[in-house]
Amino acid sequence: MNYQEIIDKYYPAGSPLRDIYMRHCRSVANLAIEIADRKALDIDRNEIEAAAMLHDIGIFMTDAPGIECHGSEPYILHGVIGAQLLRENGMPEIDARVAERHTGAGIDRDDIIAQNLPLPLDGDFMPATQLERLICYADKFYSKSGDMKRKPMEKVVASMKRISQGSLERFLKLKDEFE
Repeated sequence: MNYQEIIDKYYPAGSPLRDIYMRHCRSVANLAIEIADRKALDIDRNEIEAAAMLHDIGIFMTDAPGIECHGSEPYILHGVIGAQLLRENGMPEIDARVAERHTGAGIDRDDIIAQNLPLPLDGDFMPATQLERLICYADKFYSKSGDMKRKPMEKVVASMKRISQGSLERFLKLKDEFE
């Protein structure tokens, strides 16, 4: 099964959520590939595209009506849900890990405790591979709401700072790696 078949399975053509999903993921994919080309990263461009197009596959099961998600799960779980869906559908583990680890600038145990997040304390939600870090970084520049245009660096930094000091520090490390 390829990434488009997975998207088609969960995001029906003609639905407002599919339009939001596809626009967001395509923007993330394009930016990630642009960064990979500019930095001459040794990552297959097809892998970048697939991982970027699937990183948010679990959002439809979450409760985020502002972006047409009418599920019952907290939005923070979309990465965990997405990873599970990708594994169940036989997709490569690299794609599942990107889905699981792209939220914020990664989520560590301290974040889970301090913010009382509904994530398992023993989970691994920190992007480890270069592909995971790349998609995590590119994702921060595009929202799934509003005008969906690329955010300027200052807005992304401010957003990370609002989450936590740890998120900001992790994001700035990603910035150093990819800019």
